Amino acid sequence: MNLLIAYDGSKDAEAAIDDLHFCGLRSHGTAEVISVAEAWLPPSNEIDASEDELPQSVRDITQGWRQKSEKAVAEAAMLARFASSRVKAALPNWEVTTIAVYGSPGWEIVSESEKLNADLVLVGAQGHSFLSRMVLGSISQRVLTEARCSVRIGRGKIELDAGPTRIIVGFDGSRGAKAAVAAVARRRWSAGTEVLVITAIDPVVPSAIGRFVPPVTRSVEEIEATETLVMQESAVSAIEDLKSQGLAASFKAIPGNPKDILPNEAEKWGADSIFVGANSWGSRTERFLMGSTSAAVASRAHCSVEVVRAPDRQSSGESGQKYG
Repeated sequence: MNLLIAYDGSKDAEAAIDDLHFCGLRSHGTAEVISVAEAWLPPSNEIDASEDELPQSVRDITQGWRQKSEKAVAEAAMLARFASSRVKAALPNWEVTTIAVYGSPGWEIVSESEKLNADLVLVGAQGHSFLSRMVLGSISQRVLTEARCSVRIGRGKIELDAGPTRIIVGFDGSRGAKAAVAAVARRRWSAGTEVLVITAIDPVVPSAIGRFVPPVTRSVEEIEATETLVMQESAVSAIEDLKSQGLAASFKAIPGNPKDILPNEAEKWGADSIFVGANSWGSRTERFLMGSTSAAVASRAHCSVEVVRAPDRQSSGESGQKYG
């Protein structure tokens, strides 16, 4: 596995590194820690080439700007080295490298994930900047939306107890949901790990008049019962795959919107993480609009959330997926 870890020194970035202990990662792999300086660094050759054309005052300002930016990049490199020592402690048999760059953090993280051919990007829920102090930070949101690989919003564990690891998988029978199940099955979890596969069934609401007509009410109930049965049958192979890896897996169908159901059930159950499948790959606009469910779950959950994209990163042509 190729893992890219974004680090800016914030408490959320620290929590993301803590989360490495609870990701179920294999004993070997490669990890790169990236720190991004939010700075503009003009190439030195451009400054040198224009020295004769620019007033001294402008050259002084440009040189001062460059020195300040170089300092920011040096600080980013120091942060990356510090983070790498913590990553090595969490993943002792992994090859860990660092990189410090400058620019827009969200864009640089996504760009580096493509250069690295990353399988997973790990980011904190928020960051240092004012714009990132939302429920889900602007940088994390961009990485979640734009990355071509899986993305994990790492929150770590609030309480470190001796209980079993608990994982929730959002399931709607789609290709993305199956990829989420496969991602959990591929990991190496501690003995006794429990996996709850959840299907959120949006209730069918009859019209105001229909509520008073018994045949309409029965029809609605039959539709919901049929959908629940179909999802349960679809989840059978997923449950079997998880159990074959020694995981205590079970299925649960709950009426409601997955944006609410998954975070709420995770909090009630004390889940350590939620795995959801991403939508099929589409245009930039489609990725933003269609990815609203996975982004909403990542925003509302109190635990870590991993949004899984299929390994081939190709569009499946599916539509109407709930979990992504």
